[in-house]
Amino acid sequence: MSILQDILNWSQGLPAWQSDAIARLFEKQALSNDDLEDLFALIKAEHGISDSKGRTVKKLSAQQIPAATPSNTHVEVLAMKNLRHVNAIAENQRLAFGAKGLTVIYGDNGSGKSGYSRVLKRACRARDQRELIHPNAKLPAGKTEQAEAVFELSINGVPREANWVNDKPAPEDLSSLAIFDARCARAYLDTEDDFAYVPYGLDILEELARVCKQVEDLIKTEQSQNTVDLTVFDWMGGPTTQVGTLINSLSAKTKPSRVEELATVSDKESARRDELYKTLTADNPKEKATQLRLRSTRIGKIAKTATEKLAMVDGAAETKLRGLVNAHRNAKAAVELASRVFKDDATFLPGTGGEAWKELFEAARKFCTEAYPAKEFPNLGADAQCPLCQQPLKEGADRLLRFEMFVRDEAEQTTQACKKAFEDEYKTLMVQSLALGLDDELFAEIEGMDKALAAAARDFENALTDRQGAIKAACVSNKWDKIMPELASPAAQLQALADKLTQEATSLDNVSDAKARAAMQADFDELDARMKLAKAKPAVLAVIGKLDLQAKLKNCLGAVKTTAISNKSKELAEKVISKELADALNKEFKSLGAGNLQVSLQSHSAKGKALHKLKLELPQAKSLGDTLSEGEQRAIAIGSFLAEVNIGGGKGGIVFDDPVSSLDHKRREHVAARLVQEATIRHHHLYSRHLFCLRPDGGS
Repeated sequence: MSILQDILNWSQGLPAWQSDAIARLFEKQALSNDDLEDLFALIKAEHGISDSKGRTVKKLSAQQIPAATPSNTHVEVLAMKNLRHVNAIAENQRLAFGAKGLTVIYGDNGSGKSGYSRVLKRACRARDQRELIHPNAKLPAGKTEQAEAVFELSINGVPREANWVNDKPAPEDLSSLAIFDARCARAYLDTEDDFAYVPYGLDILEELARVCKQVEDLIKTEQSQNTVDLTVFDWMGGPTTQVGTLINSLSAKTKPSRVEELATVSDKESARRDELYKTLTADNPKEKATQLRLRSTRIGKIAKTATEKLAMVDGAAETKLRGLVNAHRNAKAAVELASRVFKDDATFLPGTGGEAWKELFEAARKFCTEAYPAKEFPNLGADAQCPLCQQPLKEGADRLLRFEMFVRDEAEQTTQACKKAFEDEYKTLMVQSLALGLDDELFAEIEGMDKALAAAARDFENALTDRQGAIKAACVSNKWDKIMPELASPAAQLQALADKLTQEATSLDNVSDAKARAAMQADFDELDARMKLAKAKPAVLAVIGKLDLQAKLKNCLGAVKTTAISNKSKELAEKVISKELADALNKEFKSLGAGNLQVSLQSHSAKGKALHKLKLELPQAKSLGDTLSEGEQRAIAIGSFLAEVNIGGGKGGIVFDDPVSSLDHKRREHVAARLVQEATIRHHHLYSRHLFCLRPDGGS
């Protein structure tokens, strides 16, 4: 199994954000600040810290690295053809490669060498694919599509074609080709004080360890930005209160619902806190308790009176009087109907049978008890004198009997009864005073405690009198619709105020009792702390949020440890780093004209970074850049690349993209000779973007 395949399998067991980081490193080699911010957001999301941008993990996939080619499979690239939407390269063209030896692709600037090169890198899953494949710039917008190409292959001697489309998985068969270009060359040289060679794949782990350190720094920075100082809440409540206990134990596990519960204070609880404060700070609680009880008694009496007075003119009283008035009127109408017999008799004086006549008749009845004590009125006899005119009755005796029958009639009796019932009820209403007894002093006291209630009591008192007068007028006019609606009584509110004063008085009595006072103080402290928490609730909830964030960030720190990366790097290094590789490096350097340099491998691991350093036997050497020319460094890079591909035993093709840039003619000859030599053991090399041609025999 190759290093890259091993890393792919190993990455599947990593935290998702690390697999995403490896995928980015395979794609970019070095991550930008935006990449680090993305990875930071992903690791936080894995530990419960939501990401406002909703970023998702994109793990390393098999399509990002060269596929494993079986040792018994031989792949030859015979040609590239039918390139479409690749720069300005003409379509339906075919670029053939020699089946053996070295193929050189050359041409003027702008002839398309770079376009072919970039397609090869992406199709063969090269190490560096940052160079974008642009469409033909001369085409109008909207007419371009994804770049594509067709490769003619020979797999174990069997012809086959492979289609490649940009941004889609590259054909696995092309993974057997190794790619070298200027960007790859830089991967073999770092900025340390000497040359550090890291085989392709191990440098990914090295960079991953560095990314972990960078993410760790981001985590620690955010931790420092979200530090919490709980001492700012010391004023909120003592340790014996529920609030104090809550504040002293604030942590990431504190439930916001508990804060909401304690910070929710009802109006009743708020008023109770104020009462307790007044009670606990009173100067002479005994005397004040006596005054409160007296005031409570007076207000309670007003409440009771309000209920009693309302009953005299309430809806029930109005309905009763209205019924009595109607009953009396109906009975009176019946009597008047009966009295028409007197009105129709011309011998009777007008008004006979009426109210005045009835009073006169009853007066005669009363007088007869004195004038004729032995007789029963109206049976006086014809010889008796009339009790009114005192003339002989004669035929008038029969008339008295007739009058008595009229008066004793049932309708008349009913009328009299209804009249009496109405008059009794009406007289009671007439003589009643509906004042509540709310003098100016008591009004001022109530107003000091509840201004609205005092005004309501005074208005109610006036409304009672007005309603009383309206009912009296309706009894006479029988116009009941003129009576105003019944007002709501303030009796319940007045009684509640009286009860509150009684409670305050009881509390004041308890102040002198040490045990009772301690209980009151505890109640006050609890309510006072809860009211303070209500004011500071947003700040407390914010602190809980920070504590939760801190706890999750702490978990994130545990996920950036590089121990597993170091162990994997060491494991892979042990597989590929050996004396054989060192000998191969020294051999390549010698072939490329850098034989004055010798490799001395010294292995160590630091933060996941497996280093194998080349010690330069030069006096006062500080760094590779200070000691060697750019051409010498390029030769070392090519040698490292060849050593790496050869140590693996693969015989597939190699693509070199402009390997002699910045080299002088002597160094170019060394590189050319080495490539020709390599061509003799491989089926073909692909060499592009240079303006001279190499023949297999090494000539030029």
